[in-house]
Amino acid sequence: MLTVDYDRLDLRSGMTVLDLGCGEGRHAFEAYRRGASVIAVDWGQSEVETTKRWLGAIAEAGEAGSAGDGTAARYEVVRGDLTALPVPDASVDRVMASEVLEHIPDDVSAMAEIARVLKPGGRVAVTVPRYGPERICWALSDAYHANEGGHIRIYRRDVVRTRLASVGLVPGASHHAHALHAPYWWLKCAVGVERDAAVVRAYHRMLVWDLTKRPWLTRTAERVLDPVFGKSLVVYADKPAVAPSLRDAGAGGGAPSEWERTAAAR
Repeated sequence: MLTVDYDRLDLRSGMTVLDLGCGEGRHAFEAYRRGASVIAVDWGQSEVETTKRWLGAIAEAGEAGSAGDGTAARYEVVRGDLTALPVPDASVDRVMASEVLEHIPDDVSAMAEIARVLKPGGRVAVTVPRYGPERICWALSDAYHANEGGHIRIYRRDVVRTRLASVGLVPGASHHAHALHAPYWWLKCAVGVERDAAVVRAYHRMLVWDLTKRPWLTRTAERVLDPVFGKSLVVYADKPAVAPSLRDAGAGGGAPSEWERTAAAR
């Protein structure tokens, strides 16, 4: 289940993509299959191990995309703090930060790190829970958010855009995603997030069916409902490019970064 629209992110083979708060790797996997070299970062050790294992399986199965120069895309998975990334300045072409900033007390520092590691002309996709559906979840259940590592804030779109701009990024397009998932979480919060209620199980089966079969009915319903109560807000922002005479050339952003040179030597 992808929240980021890779066409709006303008993700191309040969680019280096940083997946922040990668979780178990869903966005990293798709970027890797599309031929991007991926750096996946998460604070959780189990998440890092799972993502590394699955990226390795994709590589072994020959499903990794071509980097565009005839070589296979590369990957690296590391444990790291999103407010102090283990990544050099101006070294990545694209960043994805999906459903992670709502967990971070100092979210502006995390955004500043995104701006630091992006190459000039690079783009980030930030996704967070949408204000309306998230507010309903908080009203129905403290257990939904008030736990260790849980959600500590609810974002409005203008706040996300203002904070991105405050670190030197230029916010652009935005959209909503996963409308069919909002009622699922409302049901869980209403009956108790830890309860295995029949109605929640039934709704979950429908979501799995939608994810695996992609039927016309649910795909059409979600496209219609996303602007109304899509569970996630996605905002894209660019790092201003340098002067044309200094701009890196090529689809992947030009000369290899320090990380790229190190990875290629492995």
